[in-house]
Amino acid sequence: MPLVSMKEMLETANAKRYAVGQFNLNNLEYVQAILQAAEEEKSPVILGVSEGAGKYMGGFNVVVAMVKATMDSQGTTVPVAIHLDHGQTFESCAKAIHAGFTSVMIDASHDPFEENVATTSKVVELAHFHGVSVEAELGTVGGTEDGVTGGIMYADTNECKELVDRTGVDCLAPALGSVHGTYEGEPNLGFKEMEEINTVAGVPLVLHGGTGIPVEDIQKAISFGTSKINVNTENQIQQTKVVREVLNDNPDMIDPRKYLGPGRDAIKETVISKMREFGSSGKA
Repeated sequence: MPLVSMKEMLETANAKRYAVGQFNLNNLEYVQAILQAAEEEKSPVILGVSEGAGKYMGGFNVVVAMVKATMDSQGTTVPVAIHLDHGQTFESCAKAIHAGFTSVMIDASHDPFEENVATTSKVVELAHFHGVSVEAELGTVGGTEDGVTGGIMYADTNECKELVDRTGVDCLAPALGSVHGTYEGEPNLGFKEMEEINTVAGVPLVLHGGTGIPVEDIQKAISFGTSKINVNTENQIQQTKVVREVLNDNPDMIDPRKYLGPGRDAIKETVISKMREFGSSGKA
């Protein structure tokens, strides 16, 4: 199956009240594990690629080629989108689009509102011309991801509506108390604000920082229009835990296939559990 944009999969998820997981790529093992999980679960899936991870893997063109080749060799039949996660500039979004990404996030949330609207509109114009979906952000998601650190700042409901109306984005990530990385203490999501934004924005909502949020909060977020949930840290934690265990038990092991293979299996199992939690299993 060819790569697809996020637009249709998220609109369907929004209508049927489940969420599609975005699982970030870090290397080939992540591509293999996430695609295997999606195929076994018959779930649509979004492969997230941060600018830093894309650079690490050799550039956006390499990422697209690696995903397409893996889908071909594994016989992937479920809908798959490759999504630029937290694109910081129009230029980075344009590079991803021209490399074959089927979805991009323009994160101009750090700019004044009018600048966010202007930059996002520019990205939407280029992306939609190429059949690529666009995610935007308002407010500030806490924690650190890919070297970018921010404190929590809630999105404004009126600005959310205005941004969607003026730019034509396909989905919106309103910052409502979630954080990238691990939580210190219990997550405290702004469900009241989420419900308000869901009512006025008219597009599927996105929850960043999906690791460590209790299942009941995930379900509540989905009921308020959250149709995309991002996960990266949990996969990294589980993969690293297994790799450490294997190397601790086998201190003389040097063949990377023998410790990265079990790490890949840990990623796959984590993704499967998330797909079931989000309700996307069996929806492809």
